[in-house]
Amino acid sequence: MPDSLSADLFDSAYEHHSAPWVIGEPQPEIVALERAGGISGTVLDPGCGTGEHTIHLARLGYDVVGFDFSARAVELARANAADKGVEARFEVADAFALADSGRRVDTVVDSALFHVFGDPADRAAYVRNLHAVCRPGGLVYVLALSDAEPGFGPRIGDSVIRDAFGAGWELEELRPARYRCIAVEGVADSLGLTPGEPVDQAAWLARVRRV
Repeated sequence: MPDSLSADLFDSAYEHHSAPWVIGEPQPEIVALERAGGISGTVLDPGCGTGEHTIHLARLGYDVVGFDFSARAVELARANAADKGVEARFEVADAFALADSGRRVDTVVDSALFHVFGDPADRAAYVRNLHAVCRPGGLVYVLALSDAEPGFGPRIGDSVIRDAFGAGWELEELRPARYRCIAVEGVADSLGLTPGEPVDQAAWLARVRRV
């Protein structure tokens, strides 16, 4: 991962329960995506955090693996799955090392990982690794925070997604969506929210096919 993204920083957020993206359930957009038949075959959940999407899909019978470069996140994800009585697989892994993993999947569900890469070179490296891990015809879904309205977290414009998925990909859909998170101390007041309150922020949901 880029030097600017410290595993210690994420480990601390998970340890101190200060991660706004940990909502105790899968993102509604991902739940709806699965219900609509958008997910098939073997599935990868990069940046899985505490594992809500991997657990949700494993419970439904998908062959899915979640990974995160935060060891603490993976530890919590495994405990989360055990508490829910779901057999789910999690690994500590680097999204920039997927090409070397030997793994091949049909569907990638990226919920709030892509948007953390602020450097275009880092985005390009991540997308190259996604291309390597996806089988021809495989789908990548990207749920990323949008800069269309005020909020918190790394927010991006739709052009960032369009520019990142160029040669070797077909962008089939890119639409406005919502991303649920928890209003954290320090930013809740500026948005007129109560700390700890769930909030649905503007987001993008992209469907990209590997060619």
